[in-house]
Amino acid sequence: MNELFRILVLPGDGIGPEVMEQAVRVLKQVSVQAGAHLELEYALAGGCAIDAHGTPLLDETMERARTSHAVLFGSVGGPKWEGLGFDLRPEIAILRLRKELNLFANLRPATLFAPLIEASTLKPEVIRGLDLMIVRECAGGLYFGEPRGIETLADGSKRGYNTETYSTEEIERVGRVAFTLARSRRNEVCSVEKANVTESGLVWREVMTELHKREFADVKLRHMYADNCAMQLVRAPKQFDVIVTGNMFGDILSDLASMLTGSLGMLPSATIGATKTAQSHDQTRFNPAVYEPIHGSAPDIAGKGIANPMAQILSVAMMLRLSLGMPKEAALVEQACIEALADGARTPDLGGNFTTSQVGDAVLTRLEQLAVVST
Repeated sequence: MNELFRILVLPGDGIGPEVMEQAVRVLKQVSVQAGAHLELEYALAGGCAIDAHGTPLLDETMERARTSHAVLFGSVGGPKWEGLGFDLRPEIAILRLRKELNLFANLRPATLFAPLIEASTLKPEVIRGLDLMIVRECAGGLYFGEPRGIETLADGSKRGYNTETYSTEEIERVGRVAFTLARSRRNEVCSVEKANVTESGLVWREVMTELHKREFADVKLRHMYADNCAMQLVRAPKQFDVIVTGNMFGDILSDLASMLTGSLGMLPSATIGATKTAQSHDQTRFNPAVYEPIHGSAPDIAGKGIANPMAQILSVAMMLRLSLGMPKEAALVEQACIEALADGARTPDLGGNFTTSQVGDAVLTRLEQLAVVST
């Protein structure tokens, strides 16, 4: 491969740097095996950027993200920065990346790897073969709606307020991502909202219905209230193929879905926007895009070397597939993770005693073996 891929690496806070180190090791090995050329740039984001520069994300870092093929993001935040105002909280880093890069769809796969079937708290027969995708709208809704703020009332008490708002354009663009993904999977979409109690939910349902009728009639569509969806994910999760929902519900439901797979440390994510067609290949790519695990910075275990790096490594696999046009290599990374888990390479969250780096070693060993077989 002659193409040069520019990757911005933002390790973040807490366990972020620890799991990112293993993910980058995997990415470098893949690049060597595939003959790909990588240019990795590192920068601060989140709490560490606040400590060093007084802001969660420097303008300079934002510009690097714009000119990158993809951003590999760690986890940010922690108790150290909880007392800061909303304009300085570490999470502003990821929110700013999404907003200014016009990334509006967060893809969160919940796939149960066979070796982990006993790690889930649900019965094996309920979750065996689980493979669902949550498409979360991530540039609008309650997290971005205006007006928002905190005010002091006449009696001295405080009132916090946020606005849940969605437009036709915002709903249609994330809906198209969900319907398109479904066509390459089991061809089913479940649209989730609260149309029974919110106007924004009612508009969401109406727009999704019209979009489906107009452009995606070949895909099966059903609607479900968010509270029922949460219950159904625990009762019968395999009924779902692609779930598409708004920002807040997507945030909550994807965390719930992560535990179906055995651990929050197993779920990667991709945040994408408009597609671009690569010049040298007939492929649709998302450039730029942001790839990150959905787990937090876990400050309680930071520095102990026991954080699960699988979600960060699997985020690399998503990046290879969606932004770098390397689906074969992405599949090899995923298979290497499955085989490493089958060999017992598990951190304490999965009931094992491997360290973070030992799990990375196991994945690299399997990746090397699989590369030999594939050639």
